[in-house]
Amino acid sequence: MTKNEFALAFNEVLEEKQLSKDVIVAAIEAAMVSAYRRAVSASTAQYVEAKLDPDSGKVLIYAEKEVVEDVQEFKTEVALEDARKVTAEAQLGDMVVVETTPADFGRVAAQTARQVIQQRIREAERSNQMEYFQRQVGEIVSGIVQASNAQGATIGLDMKAEGVMPANQKVPGERLKLHDRIRAVVLEVKEGSRGPQIILSRAHRNFLRRLLENEVPEIYHGVVEIRAISREPGARAKVAVSATQAGIDPVGACVGIKGVRIQAIVKELHDEKIDIIQWDQDPVIYISKAISPARVSGVYLVDNESARTATVVVMEDQLSLAIGRDGQNARLAAKLTGWRIDIKSVIEAAGDVINRLQGDAVFAETVPAAVEMLPHIQEILTKKAEGRPITPEEYSALAQFVDKVERRTVQIKQEAIRASEQLVAAVKADIPSGAFTTKLEQAGFKEHVFNILTEAGFDTVGDLLFALKSNPDKVLGLAGIGPKAMQNIEEIVGALTFPEPEVQEVAPIADAAEVVSAEEMLDLNKQAEAKKDGKKSNEKDALEDEHAKDGVSLDELFQMKPEIFQTAPETEDDSSDKKKDKDKKGKKKSVALEFDEDLGAVVGRKVHKRGDDDVAGDTW
Repeated sequence: MTKNEFALAFNEVLEEKQLSKDVIVAAIEAAMVSAYRRAVSASTAQYVEAKLDPDSGKVLIYAEKEVVEDVQEFKTEVALEDARKVTAEAQLGDMVVVETTPADFGRVAAQTARQVIQQRIREAERSNQMEYFQRQVGEIVSGIVQASNAQGATIGLDMKAEGVMPANQKVPGERLKLHDRIRAVVLEVKEGSRGPQIILSRAHRNFLRRLLENEVPEIYHGVVEIRAISREPGARAKVAVSATQAGIDPVGACVGIKGVRIQAIVKELHDEKIDIIQWDQDPVIYISKAISPARVSGVYLVDNESARTATVVVMEDQLSLAIGRDGQNARLAAKLTGWRIDIKSVIEAAGDVINRLQGDAVFAETVPAAVEMLPHIQEILTKKAEGRPITPEEYSALAQFVDKVERRTVQIKQEAIRASEQLVAAVKADIPSGAFTTKLEQAGFKEHVFNILTEAGFDTVGDLLFALKSNPDKVLGLAGIGPKAMQNIEEIVGALTFPEPEVQEVAPIADAAEVVSAEEMLDLNKQAEAKKDGKKSNEKDALEDEHAKDGVSLDELFQMKPEIFQTAPETEDDSSDKKKDKDKKGKKKSVALEFDEDLGAVVGRKVHKRGDDDVAGDTW
């Protein structure tokens, strides 16, 4: 092979395999080393390296050999004269790396190294594919369908990689045809025996998120933000969006003019219906919009630690729309908002409210307005049961009746939650704070009792004390805890002592005191005020003189902008000079005024500065 032929073939491999020049050269050199070892049966302990010239295609083999006088073994020995051509300081017994390329190595290497080169190139391709698609996780890629069956589909991707789309990641009802170009999101990339295993998905909600980012520039640039997505592939999806800038309509931006943007996404998702709603911080408004396209009459929330439940009341003609086919709309709204949603018609809700009022007289007393409406509401429900038509005004009265009672119910539940929280806080206040830092193993329980308490979730003595004070039956009801074990637990816990939190002592403010009468203190205050007034007068006169010299009167001075009077920040040199002047003056004595009840007079206490560690207020 001539020089130009090898260069052309080498560049063709680079372009075909989409690999870097260094990777191909390293693969060929490694293959040549392997071919040399096979050709001369060299030991793996011997150092051998190959050098390839990419332009000419010439390969030189270098091997480490021992310097000897008389060469007996060509593979591992070299003559002293030949060794000194490479290293002038070579001596007998030294190890020298010399060129040892066999005469007919070109033809032998080409036959022997072909398989090794192909293997190394495949390994390099797989490594590049792995690195590339690991960076693409969560992003959309495009590929061509190579095979499709009930188990999934095989998609040909860039860099000669293949992706697998399992059946559960396909859009239901969508048929993938051979040689069709489709888009999917990279869900996962795993290491496989035959290269990277790339899992693709068109059913994941992130696929819809990326499609929106591609079609809506406002989302891509961050002007509109996707808050939540709930999706049932092939059927329906709900997307909550909000604007990060004032004056932007997030829903309109996603829908586009005449719906052109959202229609492109619907077509990509096999006619999947997409509801774009505006996210709202108020959960009542947010849930009302999430139930769309149904119109909501009222939303009533109960938020506690165990569950977040929202009762949604709709008109009779909106009930089926709010629930959706097989509960799909309600299910998607619950996933989107994170609330457990219970949908009722206004007729059903009114019947439940009447039963609640009639069954709980104490509760009925808290909603007198609803009790007054009760006869009229019962009359409306009777008409509905008999099949007679109900006027819009009567439906409105039903909605008002339900609203009054439900709001009061929510208020009572919230008050109960607050009372429970206050009770918990009161119980915890009676428990020493050190108990919550003391582990159960430090309490000295028997091994089986300790194991039972630990499995029940008690980590510290404080947790156990809280359970004993608030609900002793919780501990007694544990499997393996009887009355004797309960008595033993109470005795051990009652005998425990906990370290009190350390209280930092505050140093006394004054060391000595001298008694001064109130009249003397009054004279001192007057003298200080007189000095202060005199100093201000002198400063004012000096200011007027200074500005008079500059040709600016005092009246003109007050008409100037405030920026003129801003002083430049102090430099390090200025601050250090001021500090030196302050140190030269020495420490000033100061007096703190206090009223002494025993003496019946105002006392002036001399205050001495103790240092930087004194509390604030030691000197003033």
